[in-house]
Amino acid sequence: MPEQIKAKEPFKFYTRLHLSELTGLRATTLGQLAGLIKKVPGSSIYHHTHRFLQQHQYLSPEPPNDFAYWVTEILGEDELGEKLASIDTIQYSTIRALREKIVSTIEGHLKNNVLAKLRFARSQEEFYFMKSVSFVLPTGYSAVDLKEFTEALRKITIDSIYFHIFEARLRLERGGNDFSNWIEDSLGDKGLADEISNLDPYTQTLENLRNALIRILEKRMGTQWRT
Repeated sequence: MPEQIKAKEPFKFYTRLHLSELTGLRATTLGQLAGLIKKVPGSSIYHHTHRFLQQHQYLSPEPPNDFAYWVTEILGEDELGEKLASIDTIQYSTIRALREKIVSTIEGHLKNNVLAKLRFARSQEEFYFMKSVSFVLPTGYSAVDLKEFTEALRKITIDSIYFHIFEARLRLERGGNDFSNWIEDSLGDKGLADEISNLDPYTQTLENLRNALIRILEKRMGTQWRT
């Protein structure tokens, strides 16, 4: 069996703990919602578009976002709610770009729907902005080749997978997930890196995502051993 290609730098697996905090900001109308989305910290946008994944990690429908839910269920703006729910989060590599898309969707709706400006949330049903505060911790697992990487991937928690796939790509604005970046930069395998990048993590559970990653890695190692 051929020797595994060694990485230039080992991959170190991390995990994260998070707390949710109130920002003290709230909206009662669509205009207020759009205005506050423009100014709240990125950690608040992240919280309201990824809370579903954080709290319901074993479920796998297309995850809703809090803005779409509030607009639909509280203000009764079904058309806008559908537009917000249909925003494909995976297309946006930065919080800034995702924020701009959400704002432009709301403002476009307000421009074309005069009555939407007159809708107010009842008392206690306002949109309360929250933010996620994360604490990044080492797991003790590391890898210098694909074999060790795959073995560690079987053992780490889904919180670690979440951190390296979701938080690193979007919240930390690294332009991709940590796994693909390491495989391309340290192992020089762009094809494998691209295959992992092309996975849609938003349409499956984190456990299913783990299994999909392992299958891809095992297939790649099998190809290397046959050559």
